[in-house]
Amino acid sequence: MIGKLLIANRGEIACRVIKTARRMGVRTVAVYSEADANARHVRMADEAVCIGPAAARESYLVVDRIIDAAKRTGAQAIHPGYGFLSENADFAERCASEGLIFVGPPASSIRAMGSKSAAKSLMEKASVPLTPGYHGDNQDPAFLKAQADAIGYPVLIKASAGGGGKGMRLVEKGEDFDASLASCKREAQSSFGDDRVLVERYVTRPRHIEIQVFADSQGNGVYLFERDCSVQRRHQKVLEEAPAPGMSEARRREMGEAAVAAAKAVGYVGAGTVEFIAEQDGRFYFMEMNTRLQVEHPVTEMISGQDLVEWQLRVASGEPLPLRQDQLQIRGHALEARIYAEDATRGFLPSTGKLVHLSPPAESLNVRVDTGVEEGDEITPHYDPMIAKLIVWDEHRDAALARMRRALADYRVVGVTTNIDFLSRLVACPAFAGADLDTGLIERSRGFLFPEAVAAPKEVLQVAAVGELLYEQHAAREQAKTSGDPWSPWHARDGWRLNLQARRTIGFRDGEALAEVQVAYGGDHWKLTVAGETVLARGRKLDGDRFAVELDDRRLIASVIAAGGKRHVFLNGQTWIVERDDPLHLVEAGGAHGGGLTAPMPGKVVALLAQPGAKAEKGAPLLILEAMKMEHTITAPKNGTVKAFCYAAGDQVADGASLVEFEEEK
Repeated sequence: MIGKLLIANRGEIACRVIKTARRMGVRTVAVYSEADANARHVRMADEAVCIGPAAARESYLVVDRIIDAAKRTGAQAIHPGYGFLSENADFAERCASEGLIFVGPPASSIRAMGSKSAAKSLMEKASVPLTPGYHGDNQDPAFLKAQADAIGYPVLIKASAGGGGKGMRLVEKGEDFDASLASCKREAQSSFGDDRVLVERYVTRPRHIEIQVFADSQGNGVYLFERDCSVQRRHQKVLEEAPAPGMSEARRREMGEAAVAAAKAVGYVGAGTVEFIAEQDGRFYFMEMNTRLQVEHPVTEMISGQDLVEWQLRVASGEPLPLRQDQLQIRGHALEARIYAEDATRGFLPSTGKLVHLSPPAESLNVRVDTGVEEGDEITPHYDPMIAKLIVWDEHRDAALARMRRALADYRVVGVTTNIDFLSRLVACPAFAGADLDTGLIERSRGFLFPEAVAAPKEVLQVAAVGELLYEQHAAREQAKTSGDPWSPWHARDGWRLNLQARRTIGFRDGEALAEVQVAYGGDHWKLTVAGETVLARGRKLDGDRFAVELDDRRLIASVIAAGGKRHVFLNGQTWIVERDDPLHLVEAGGAHGGGLTAPMPGKVVALLAQPGAKAEKGAPLLILEAMKMEHTITAPKNGTVKAFCYAAGDQVADGASLVEFEEEK
């Protein structure tokens, strides 16, 4: 068995590997960039080595530094996690040449499956069904356009070396092909260092179903059933589940055996995932094979009762697979939600900042949280904005859905915008709850998933006010402890007045609107008046950040977290953000200024799409910004004129930087 393991990755996957290694008695070594010096995976490991600056290409992607760290610390093996170097055949080969165990497949298997085009040729020989398309080497744009025309639209352009939804474009009509191809190639080159693409027929209402496979060096291979990963945004997975709803035993066996055959065709060893596109009628086509552990592997662990990282370490140590196919069985249903720092209402734009408050749901046999961050950590623009993976399990799908709804309601994050409220709506969405699944579910359910913004309800303002009053009482008690007379009645914040009832107004801003809560103190309670409606309120601190609120005869459990002037109210599974109104705050006359378009986050300008002085219609693309490994198109807010660009292609820009001088039509 491996005695010391270096993890060539970061974040939640590094923490995940460390947990299993520790349980098995394997010592661990973390590597980290300068930006990750205080990261959770660094704190968890037995040892840690700094391997360079924040940029991944100068740290986590530098093979020499990772190999050197392994040698200096005496590590016998390297676990690549997922992303970064996990599917880099040269890295696997280098590990072998340096006498290090690579916890993954042989370099030859990675190469065989690393190119989508080459992999599809192999699968065709192995009689695995393929989606109609062009998978060859000719990359001439005119030739690829002709292939797309022959296949028939819509088509999907996909990076040959791609994965994780990057380097992928859906083209619905021929006139959009050239621009989509150029964008796809740029993103593929940036993400994978390889701009080759393939073109395939786009399957209408496809399901994305993948099979977890495992093989050992003795020639044994098994499949650990399937996962349905159909719910996606920007071709990236959001919710995953196992087993796939509606999967028959016969179809499961057919897909599983095809996946094992695919793995054996390339001499595979270790954990891998064979991904299929499936029609609604059950027909399926090979899409790609990911030669690594997948982000969504926990749902497979929950339904199979197996630790896949332990399997990886045992197989890498030369041991046979722990179980045969006939010894594996499915129990229950599992769901995984990816908790991201992103704004779903703004096209899932990533969010950066400090995690001022982080309170995940309590873990149990039914609820699991895999995370790489803790309260006080930062979500930076350098890496993927994932905060955690929330995994739930129960005896059947409906019970697992209920578990997920509750767990999301208990997940509280302050400091960055998250997708938690969006996920809560997604789990409750009739299409998802009814297992009416396909990769376009989010788009076709937009009305349910992206409701119009509404003003904060009265009870939210009442709860926010009670939170404010309870905090004032707590602060007064803490201050009293440090005074010369802690029992002095002058420390009390109970609103006592001689012959009068104390009254005050607490103001909150909900967007542009001012909402006022009139407070009348009554000893052990308050009378709160909002918009002419009065309730008798009481509040009591509970565990952690929660408190109980009584509003007349209703009792609610809530949290109110202050971050600067903002108050984050967590109530009934939803998050509301209001701002404490400061009556002394002076608002600058004239309102918001116009005339420019700013960067929504730090990034790099990769292309200018208009000429200075040119007219542009509302929604016309003006500039492409690359941030967090994704391209973001900055568009014209209204009809107008592009006066000037503030940066050239290749320039780095800061969050909020003015990108374009734009003059709106009068």
